Amino acid sequence: MLHRRFIFFTLLAFLLPAGAAWAGEAEGTWATEGSKSHVTIVACGDNLCGTIVWLKEPLDDEGKPKHDINNLDAALQGRPIIGLPLLANFVVGEEADVWQDGTIYNPEDGEIYSCTLTLLDDNTLKVRGYLGLPLFGKTQIWTRVN
Repeated sequence: MLHRRFIFFTLLAFLLPAGAAWAGEAEGTWATEGSKSHVTIVACGDNLCGTIVWLKEPLDDEGKPKHDINNLDAALQGRPIIGLPLLANFVVGEEADVWQDGTIYNPEDGEIYSCTLTLLDDNTLKVRGYLGLPLFGKTQIWTRVN
């Protein structure tokens, strides 16, 4: 059995592109900048996706759970923020610890932005959302929740 594992991982090392990141490294639960929310990132097939699982302030002014009221699609405005898909379609980048070609949804303005994720270390994730070119965007630093 040990011999089979060695062969599997040896073959896998040759099949992966040089410097490719393992999708599992970014999987887990992350506190967004300012700790306003927690996002759980998981593998979705060969990609990564993420969902809001916790809010620092989960209730609106009326004491009811917050909903996706800023969504540009009126049919989606009734979705609860907790459980909301936030990250979608990230693929492993050419550089180590980078996931690219994904999108991030901003429930504060109802917009979807292009996005890259960069694992800076085991507990720090750089999230860069942008329109058009990454140069025109905003970066947040997320921290892993233990």
